[in-house]
Amino acid sequence: MTFSTRDLSPRIGTEIQADIDTLLSGKHAAEIRDILEQRGVVVFKEVHMSDEQQLAFTGTLGNVIDEGEKGVYKVTLDTKENPQADYLKGAFFWHIDGTTLDVPILASILSAKKLSETGGDTEFSNTYAAYEDLSEEDKAKYDNLKVVHSLENAQQYVHPEPSYETMQMWRRVPSNTLPLVWKHKSGRNSLVLGSTAAYVEGMEYQAGRELLVKLRDYATQPQFVYRHKWNVGDLVIWDNTGTMHRATRYPLDSGRMMHRTKLAGEESFSG
Repeated sequence: MTFSTRDLSPRIGTEIQADIDTLLSGKHAAEIRDILEQRGVVVFKEVHMSDEQQLAFTGTLGNVIDEGEKGVYKVTLDTKENPQADYLKGAFFWHIDGTTLDVPILASILSAKKLSETGGDTEFSNTYAAYEDLSEEDKAKYDNLKVVHSLENAQQYVHPEPSYETMQMWRRVPSNTLPLVWKHKSGRNSLVLGSTAAYVEGMEYQAGRELLVKLRDYATQPQFVYRHKWNVGDLVIWDNTGTMHRATRYPLDSGRMMHRTKLAGEESFSG
């Protein structure tokens, strides 16, 4: 059995080198979860897990969300493989999964099956580290702000001139008011930002939008970001409660295929 770690950047991202049997044993599950919380992203390079192995490994880390076909969700823009492919175009913009829910998912586990010849990297921003580096004055200023998040706001990045019917479809998913600063049960704080963030409650609309863009730019500075360039067989986990992520642009007809499993949430945004 092998197990070793290597940090990929000072503030975010750790590579774990381990064989599949070691990972499936669950022996290091608690350690992997601790690294995930502290570092935001855990990378296993060219581990080449099958769907069954990926599901089993996910289960060693927490409660698995059933994503459909044998528990695995196909992340692809190919509509023949995934009828929801158009919705997934929102992944090109910084976001946190599940902001329209009270309890978002804990983490996603993504494995690369087929890559695009160009583009298709995934970037991750450590929103714990971004909060920690704020001045005490800014922390106090943002401490009690509330932000309204909606699917509609995220989808308007993809479809800036939607039909009325499309807009009504987006609005079937209720908006959600969340704290700008997520005060975790662990005692650490992270910023809740991304493309679903529509406006700041109680703040003049334009001023609120300006603040959200300013903080997104701040939180996605190079010192807070890890960019993963995929190889087939790579498996990456990210802490959805303490990171934002996005895919870099790639041709829509590239056939890029990722298989995803998810860990159920364990903590509400209200802490």
